[in-house]
Amino acid sequence: MSNADTSCSLEPEPIPAPASEFHTVSWNRPPTPSGLRAVPEETAVALTYNGTTHAVMMATPTDLEDYAVGFSLTEGQIERAEQIRSIDIAAFATGIDVRIWLDAETADNFRDRRRRIVGPTGCGLCGIESLVEAVPAPRAVADETRFGASAILKAQAQMFDAQTLHAITSAVHAAAWWTAEEGLVAVREDVGRHNALDKLTGALARRTSTSGPKDRSGILLLTSRISVEMVQKAAVLGAPVIVAVSAPTALAVRVAAGAGITLAATARNDAFDVYTHPERIVME
Repeated sequence: MSNADTSCSLEPEPIPAPASEFHTVSWNRPPTPSGLRAVPEETAVALTYNGTTHAVMMATPTDLEDYAVGFSLTEGQIERAEQIRSIDIAAFATGIDVRIWLDAETADNFRDRRRRIVGPTGCGLCGIESLVEAVPAPRAVADETRFGASAILKAQAQMFDAQTLHAITSAVHAAAWWTAEEGLVAVREDVGRHNALDKLTGALARRTSTSGPKDRSGILLLTSRISVEMVQKAAVLGAPVIVAVSAPTALAVRVAAGAGITLAATARNDAFDVYTHPERIVME
């Protein structure tokens, strides 16, 4: 991947709306009329640090500053939001360039990591010296707040009600944060489950200034399955409890157990299964 900034040769355009409408021809019994259907946008989003392209992700073009901060945190580029000096967003016909400007010390650390990643084309673990680094153990979450089962179901219902983009498209994931004191604090949606969680992480980090990673007393709600990356990102967020609509992978369960995270899944129809650390859940 070239580190050159090629966007300067492109004409800027407005950031796309999160959804577009398309004419559809419907088939059903009994027959239903054809009409317009809202479809979520999926846009190439380049994340650049101090002029160097780091990643290009396919994402929904909303809450991009939250995404920049959350991605930077969960991918280990920064430890706190204050290490980002500024964020510029430029949209083009080919995609969106999210330009993240780090402070001097953080930028130096970023360049050092980039140099380690240089490797042969096709290497799936370039820059990683051992398999242990491929699945690093996340930071432990020690918050001991307990939540009633009814509170979990209430939180999930509130998240569903707040999914405005999903309501019109039926095609995006959501990540939400709920606390007993505030209720539903934030919801972020995206075509990608990882992106939705990164956006939520960024939104919470921008909401509260901290000196580094910390535990939070709340519930992380997800509409997706739980893979190991989602658990790792949840640990960066400091979430003591994860509640997801779909099932986890075996590795996700093991990593959550090791990180002290309560993992509840298949949460639907007024029921859920707790895979790890059930002591945080009060079965009322």
